[in-house]
Amino acid sequence: MATLQSTRDVIIRTESWRAATEFYGSVLGLPEVCRSATLVGFETGAVRLYVEQGAAHGPVFEFLVADVGATRDRLLAAGCALREEDAAVPRCYLADPYGLVFNLGRSRPAPP
Repeated sequence: MATLQSTRDVIIRTESWRAATEFYGSVLGLPEVCRSATLVGFETGAVRLYVEQGAAHGPVFEFLVADVGATRDRLLAAGCALREEDAAVPRCYLADPYGLVFNLGRSRPAPP
């Protein structure tokens, strides 16, 4: 059975990206730790909040595993629903039967 390891990352996606990044950076005063054309990361202390431009899907947590495909298949068989997938990364967004949406990504191999 695959071992899932949580990260401290939480992702939200919004079509109001500029307003959201302004809110988290200026109104809440969270320090910006990374930025790309469609994603901004903010440090909150306990978690790192990523605000991504795109269609909203609610807050997304992140779990890392060695084999994304095999773990995805096991979770789908257990009642999870596939929300989005990018095999090139590899990663996928899954919703569990109880309402939690999470990104399933590949963990980095341990250094030799």
